[in-house]
Amino acid sequence: MAVLVGKEAPAFKAKAVINGGEIINDFSLEQYLGEKYVVFFFYPADFTFVCPTELLAFQDKMTEFEKRNVAIVGCSVDSEFSHWKWLQTELKDGGIKGVKYPIVADQSKVISENYDVLAGHYEYDEAGELVFSGVPRAFRGLFLIDKNGVVQHQVVNHMPLGRNVDEVLRMVDALQHFENYGEVCPANWKSGDKAVKPSQQGIAEFLSKK
Repeated sequence: MAVLVGKEAPAFKAKAVINGGEIINDFSLEQYLGEKYVVFFFYPADFTFVCPTELLAFQDKMTEFEKRNVAIVGCSVDSEFSHWKWLQTELKDGGIKGVKYPIVADQSKVISENYDVLAGHYEYDEAGELVFSGVPRAFRGLFLIDKNGVVQHQVVNHMPLGRNVDEVLRMVDALQHFENYGEVCPANWKSGDKAVKPSQQGIAEFLSKK
């Protein structure tokens, strides 16, 4: 599994559904450079079981992400038409109607490969034909990207394991606290807690007060 932390997030242009129903052909994370943080997350497939709970959970917390100047972007290997249909389907029927943030269509699987979350790989068989080995879907990868386009946090779950959106918010808070104050955030830190001055004396003072 590639570690992208500290590196520029892989660039792409792809079809996506935005605003809950508008299909565009050239969506890119570059639009956020210098302007917003980005939480870019992958999920295995539309119309499945765990996935709608995650996508709806991100939508439920959109006000909190917006307060922190964070754009949420989802991505799977489904087509833009599948995304569009899922977005038009009522929650009671397994849909995600009401989700407004962009959902990227990665039918080629290139984006998933570049972020190293694809649950499989391409290889040549005995006849010299290029075939896919594994599951042609993305794991539940999530990447927190700063305003300079650099990945600051990543986590990858297997398909049955849903993510905690509050933990994503906590990581955004930790990154922004460090950027604003130069203090590092210890284990289980959350916004409003005391952070640590990045020095031996700083950590000694922090531990002595626990």
